[in-house]
Parts: sequence; C-alpha cells; structure tokens
Amino acid sequence: MSSAIQQERVREPNSAVGQRRGQVNLRSVYKRFGTAEVLKGIDLTIEPGEVTVILGPSGSGKSTLLRTINHLEKLDQGSVDIDGELIGYRRRGDSLYELSEREVLRQRTQIGMVFQNFNLFPHLSVLENVIEAPRAALGQSKAEATRRALDLLERVGLRHRAEAYPRQLSGGQQQRVAIARALALEPKVLLFDEPTSALDPELVTEVLDVIKNLAQGGTTMIIVSHEIGFAREVADRIVFLDAGVIIDQGTPEHVFGATAHARTKAFLAKVL
Repeated sequence: MSSAIQQERVREPNSAVGQRRGQVNLRSVYKRFGTAEVLKGIDLTIEPGEVTVILGPSGSGKSTLLRTINHLEKLDQGSVDIDGELIGYRRRGDSLYELSEREVLRQRTQIGMVFQNFNLFPHLSVLENVIEAPRAALGQSKAEATRRALDLLERVGLRHRAEAYPRQLSGGQQQRVAIARALALEPKVLLFDEPTSALDPELVTEVLDVIKNLAQGGTTMIIVSHEIGFAREVADRIVFLDAGVIIDQGTPEHVFGATAHARTKAFLAKVL
C-alpha cells in the first residue's frame, strides 16, 4: 500500500468528535491480499452502544473487516474512524498518511479485541495477563491496575483463579480471561473475532453468557460469530457479509424472519 491515499478515494469521517462515544464509521473500505479483493467498498456506521453481529460464510471477509477497525489490517482504500478520529492514518492536505506504530498503539487502547485463540501470555498468571496492558499503555500503578483487574475477573467469574497460569485453565476460562484483559483498558469499542470457535462445545455457553452480560453495559460491540442463536438474542443489528460485500443488514427480526434477500435466505437455510 502506498503511504498516501488520495482524498477523492475517502469520505470525510464524522467530525462531531466527543459528542458521541464509540461510534464506528467505515467508509469505502477496500482490502486486497495479492490479487484477491477481500473487502470491496464497505460502508458501515455502528452507533455508540450498539451490538452488531457480523455473519457470513467462510472466506467472506468477516475477520478481515474486524481487523481493519483496529488497523491490524492496513487499508488499501477508504477510512475507518471512531468518534471522528481516523484510525491508523492522519490527513495531511489531500492525502492520508499512516501513523507511526506508537500512535497506532495509542489508538488501540480505545479498541479492545478478543481473538479466536485467546493469545494469553503463557508465562504470566491470570492476574498478570490482565494488568499488563493498563500498566504499559495507560501508566497505571500496580495497585490501581490490580484492583481493576480483580473486579474484572470477578465479572467474568474467575477471581478465584487470579494466580493460576493459562495452562491450568480450560479453553472457556482462558477466553474469559481474554475478555477481562480486553476490558481492562476501558475501551470505547470491543471487537470479538469468533470468540467461541476454538472451544469445545460444552465450553461455548460460559463464554457467550459473559458476552451477553457485557452487551447490557453500553459499550459498542462488534462480534464476528457463527452462533446464530446467540446473534438472534444479543444483537441490535445483524450484518450479513458475502464475498467482501455487505448484502443484507437489519434487526435480528428482519434478517432471520423477514429478509427478502435470496443469498441471506440460502445461508440461513444451511445453518439454522
């Protein structure tokens, strides 16, 4: 990707910085891997506090879309902003220039992410995993970070395992620690990339229950998931992605019950 993206390829983001908390705007987002165009002009606005579940077949671009929001995947065209602040870039004249890694890391403190495979530090205890980012990124004291971490571990039902190491936990428990770690930075936006896909079936419910509880808390949440029942229950909006294009979106009632889109119907017929 070039260091600059010409302005005519990008719409201006929402300029009402500070008036809303956790509004995510994707504008004409394109992403290619070699000759494969994975995202093909995504336009999407997610309102503060909204819970959005992204559905679609394998290879449709769901995880790539999620990773563009926190600049884990660089854009080939378009823009992403949160509350009007461009993510990963700054505008200079008619062009966008990529931020330094340090500046991107600062932005990522606003964007918590829970991955498929937990990504816990194996040499750190549960408590140390949760306090590491607030101490390094926010400069919190050990005492302050520990108090917050213990509260979060209580919230996900794991305070009693604070001194355990990841290898001593089940997959479901590790994922709940990963959720606590994402919450420790008090982000504006929480991203979940198929958070139950690496779990044994009997462990899925404990993780989904934690996410359901979080959905009541007012944080903007964007969840890539294949759990249709969960999506129906927790989402304010369903976004259906196919071949890098949003082809359908709406309330769960609309998408699961009243959509007229043939591709959505065909997908749901296979998974419901």
